[in-house]
Amino acid sequence: MNCIKLKIIWIFLIGIIVQSCVPAKEFQALQDKNIKCEEERERYFNENETLEKSNKELDSKLRVLKGEVAQLIADSTSRAIELSRLKDENAKLSKRYAELQNIQETSMAGTQKESRRVLAQLQATQEELQEKQDALKELERQLNLRRKNLEELQSHLNGLKSDLDERNAKIQEMERILARKDSAVMALRRKVSDALFGFEGKGLSVQHKNGKVYVSLDEQLMFKSGSHVVDANGIKALRQLIPVLEQNQDINIVVEGHTDDVPFPQRGELTDNWDLSVKRATSIVRILLDKSKIEPARISASGRSQYHPIDPQKTSAARQKNRRTEIILTPKLDELFEILEAN
Repeated sequence: MNCIKLKIIWIFLIGIIVQSCVPAKEFQALQDKNIKCEEERERYFNENETLEKSNKELDSKLRVLKGEVAQLIADSTSRAIELSRLKDENAKLSKRYAELQNIQETSMAGTQKESRRVLAQLQATQEELQEKQDALKELERQLNLRRKNLEELQSHLNGLKSDLDERNAKIQEMERILARKDSAVMALRRKVSDALFGFEGKGLSVQHKNGKVYVSLDEQLMFKSGSHVVDANGIKALRQLIPVLEQNQDINIVVEGHTDDVPFPQRGELTDNWDLSVKRATSIVRILLDKSKIEPARISASGRSQYHPIDPQKTSAARQKNRRTEIILTPKLDELFEILEAN
């Protein structure tokens, strides 16, 4: 909303500057605010790309964590099998120990040598049994620790999945909005081409790029050399474009004037190529608004002078291409901005 208000103030003040010469300092401040608004819009698009990268990183982390969970489950299963085997061995050793005790008791009446042998064997078996029991306890401790880590990891995994689902939902919503806007821009491009059918290829072209529709008007169609008064053919083309702009009220309109790199000789109110490009843009804006239903707040005019050429070559043909005025039609992205601000 702040951007729209600034554009309204911008257009209003341009009119005042042309008629009453507002100080250049205030005019520059408004220009800065307008540029800041455009930068803010670019930042929102960048944030959308950042969200998509963050989503990919979360997907990657999710796959890694799933792999760790699978490994923990495999390790736990292996430990459980080992625990069962040790319990079986413990039972066998206990049985063997009981048998040796029985042998000791029955052989007490035998020779002292046999008693010492049986006693030594019994002691060794008891020590082995103790070692097995200690190993069994350690294995049980490790298994419990693994189970606890598995539960914590599963909880963390569930939290990540929830965050990922929420981000995916927001990204899908933004993609739906962008797809809807792209569809609207394509439809607008067809309507503009249909409206200007008789002029395309005769100093006028219509293009769709970067999510916008560009109507490029050559100097030979719109103006005489060094003039900012629109010719009759140019006025006719603009009149045919007005109904399309009136019907599509959710489209912002920017009119940009461009010149070649040949220095403009100071003439009356025009000092240089900057003045000429701005005057040409405002002349077209006035024709679009004259007796039309287009809301002035949707339109802004700017001069680009010689600094955005189509063809940078220093030839007469290249300079003729660069002397142009562009009407740039951009869909409003209020819904997308609301999602980004909520995030």
